[in-house]
Amino acid sequence: MNTEPKLFGAELPPWPQTDFAKFGEIEERPFGKIQKLVAGIMARNWVTIPHVTHHDEADITGLDAVRVSLNEAHPDARVTPLAFFVKAVVAALQQCPQFNVSLDAGAGKLIFKKYLHVGIAVDTPNGLLVPVVRDCDRKTLPEIAREIAAISQKAREKGLPMSDMVGGCFSISSLGGIGGTAFTPIINAPEVAILGIAKSQWKPRRAADGSIDWRLLLPLSLSYDHRVINGADAARFCVAVAKALADPEALARN
Repeated sequence: MNTEPKLFGAELPPWPQTDFAKFGEIEERPFGKIQKLVAGIMARNWVTIPHVTHHDEADITGLDAVRVSLNEAHPDARVTPLAFFVKAVVAALQQCPQFNVSLDAGAGKLIFKKYLHVGIAVDTPNGLLVPVVRDCDRKTLPEIAREIAAISQKAREKGLPMSDMVGGCFSISSLGGIGGTAFTPIINAPEVAILGIAKSQWKPRRAADGSIDWRLLLPLSLSYDHRVINGADAARFCVAVAKALADPEALARN
């Protein structure tokens, strides 16, 4: 006799079949090949990984000024905010190595990586792709910016081979150019975390002398695998990212 308790809702009801044409005019379009692939991966990752998302903010007032100054001094090697975000994530991964792992649940072990490859989510006409920028700890800001621009253009115009989208340690999904205040990015397995970045906003903060100081704050949304990472780890990681972003001169030197 089976005495194991049944989990309510474990046996899902069938997907509703609806004749939408009964309610008005419709147009049918095929679901693209890349969209199908990404949809299956997203569904698998969301269902199998226990996601938690930690939200925070980073002060990038100084970073924006440094970026503008660098681009004015070197117009042929323009640096984007995303390049700074990659370098800040690298600094945080070095400080918090438990984020640079993959979980082999079947074998019951964690694989700690000694390299620092960062995936960048790219919105293309055919769907979402995540190319990987490799050895980000060994590259300068301009080098990372150029590589992101080149691989993003390739993704949008020609598509990417699978070899360009595997081997990542951590992913970044930036919606800052569009908008938003926070979101829950889905982890790109077999990674254990992903950083979502929304649009920066000017906000008032109390200065040391009690006056109001306007600061440019960047929303951070860190989704993590709760089997591997706990809430305190996530908070420390976001603090490490924010601390790195608050010192853009150091990011530009490294």
